[in-house]
Amino acid sequence: MDQEEGLTAVDNIVTQFNTYEDFLDSQITTVDLFYLEDEGLARQLVELGYRGTGEVVKREDFETRKAAIEIARLAERTQKKTLTSAGKNLQENFLKALAVREEDNRSGKVSSVIFIRDKNSHGQEISGYIDYAHRLKAEDFEVYFNGKKRLLPRSTDLSFYNWDSQIAVWNSTPNYQVIADNPEGLLFKYKRDRKILNVDPKASPGDNSTRIPIPTELYIQAVIFDHISRRKT
Repeated sequence: MDQEEGLTAVDNIVTQFNTYEDFLDSQITTVDLFYLEDEGLARQLVELGYRGTGEVVKREDFETRKAAIEIARLAERTQKKTLTSAGKNLQENFLKALAVREEDNRSGKVSSVIFIRDKNSHGQEISGYIDYAHRLKAEDFEVYFNGKKRLLPRSTDLSFYNWDSQIAVWNSTPNYQVIADNPEGLLFKYKRDRKILNVDPKASPGDNSTRIPIPTELYIQAVIFDHISRRKT
């Protein structure tokens, strides 16, 4: 039995029994108890591998895996509880769209790129593409879901353009590589599966990607591109 099969066997036992003693008891037969006349001794013999009806598992392995599985369960529960959009009574279409995508972007199931065109605090028209998963990790979205602040593109995002000053900036992120020298327009390559996301509204967004315009009163224009990774393993 290789290491992976061994871990699977231990995991099956760990999830089936609450304590190591419960596991030992499951391996003891009525015949063992009849002859040994001592439950403690019967448990010791099972633990040492001299008695038992199934898999031999050391106490240390059982308790280590039990703790690891419990930590993973708590971490998953904590992640679900810490979704910034959780419990919010969202009425605006754009914020609803972000909330629907928050968990999947945090987990990596979906990678969303947000296009926003609007005016900044100086009245200048700006636009840009935002790597949603990257921004979720980099800042607290509580202010956006609470409506205290509007999500706007920055010069540190995938792309940023100021229509008044005509300043254009683009940056690769942990999720996307920017292809800015494409004659047909800006492209983003998703690093996990190397698929190209085409943000040209007249073109197909690409394999496993969708383009969804969001009707909203918060911005002049908002579009969300969703990409589902199909990385080969």
